[in-house]
Amino acid sequence: MSKHFSDLGINEHLQKSLADLKISVPTDIQLKTIPVVLENKKDVVALAKTGTGKTAAFGLPLLQLINLDNSTIQAVILTPTRELGQQIGTNLEQFATHMPEVSIATLCGGIPIKPQIERLTQTTHIVVATPGRLADLIKRNAIDISKIDYFILDEADEMVSALKEGLDAIIKEIPKARRTLLFTATMPGTIKQLVQNYMSKHVVHIEADMATVGHQGIDHQFVVVEPIEKLDVLLHFLNSKLGQRGIIFCKTKAAVNKLAKNLAINKFSSGAIHGSLSQGIRDRIMGQFREGHIDILVATDLAARGLDIKDVAYVINYHLPDTYDAYVHRSGRTARAGAKGLALTIIQQEEVIDINDFEDKLGIVFKAYKKADAQSIEETKTVLWAKKIFKTKPNRTISETLRSDVRTVFHHLTKEELIEKILANQLAQTTLAVSKQETSHKKKKVSNT
Repeated sequence: MSKHFSDLGINEHLQKSLADLKISVPTDIQLKTIPVVLENKKDVVALAKTGTGKTAAFGLPLLQLINLDNSTIQAVILTPTRELGQQIGTNLEQFATHMPEVSIATLCGGIPIKPQIERLTQTTHIVVATPGRLADLIKRNAIDISKIDYFILDEADEMVSALKEGLDAIIKEIPKARRTLLFTATMPGTIKQLVQNYMSKHVVHIEADMATVGHQGIDHQFVVVEPIEKLDVLLHFLNSKLGQRGIIFCKTKAAVNKLAKNLAINKFSSGAIHGSLSQGIRDRIMGQFREGHIDILVATDLAARGLDIKDVAYVINYHLPDTYDAYVHRSGRTARAGAKGLALTIIQQEEVIDINDFEDKLGIVFKAYKKADAQSIEETKTVLWAKKIFKTKPNRTISETLRSDVRTVFHHLTKEELIEKILANQLAQTTLAVSKQETSHKKKKVSNT
């Protein structure tokens, strides 16, 4: 029989908020974590994949444990990215809808610090922060975390590898008697070292169903392409998924920019984010994607960490990630909250061996995605060409004489006849271009042998 949040000790105020959010059945990590946090006094290390409900696993009991008679900061939640920090802050506010006395502040980098300093002059019970911004606020004596009772590290594996300096500065400021709750999707050596250095000897270890939960509902597939056809295969795939939302991951910022430009040229509804963009631009693009104004997000691994966006139908690895953990986080952007999703990896022949390694290490099975044949790809390119024409704005600077001359050439044709002739002309040019491309490719192969 399924357990409910009331069975886990969650109070009526929080249950009411969960009902408002249409959340009724706890996930595995919530079932295992909530009673431990509420009833136990020990530190907790929780291992669970993305998309399993970790925020509620620590957020619900934390809200319930806050002492409203105490106006000092009682809990600090650290996250590796501003996007995840804002998401956690929003989730906690939603959970606390019927507990208005609880005060939550989100303090992340990339935005002006002065309003955050001003916010901290008011009563604050819970702080959600990124390490860099919190360390900065500590340096400015704008925040006092010396009396906190709870220290929560979410996506801890990302923080210890990339943000360790800020994390160390923060840990020096918090009391040794605090209770630490650490949540992570992977357990590298750096996390084990952090547990050993900064947590008590008597730690409660919790693990969700790691063998299946993190990949449940995800269809893992791969397609082998020649470098020359990689973009065309991607465009054919995207054209087959019109109206669905997806994320395409690239290794570098330069690759993100280049691919985003190609998608824009081909009139796909898309946007791009990476670390070199200003926080304002990143927020705007993420907002457009989250609200459904754009369908495709092209990103570096910055976007893979913890973001919970509904209805992401597919994830594409345009470049195979460098680590197994990165693949887990990338693919975890789809199939959220029990939905189904596709994770498609586009590789070259020499990378096929890596797919076997990913299968063995992660305990998943990749299926071969049937690559579209040359004719289908050319037909897709022709459709995209037609869309470009449809979306081209009229050129008002063209002389009336030229307009008249062109109209005279076409005036006896019906609309259908004109389309047929333009289409035939485009296909003839495309066939010629493909032929030249194949000849060039064959010459390169010969020269390399």
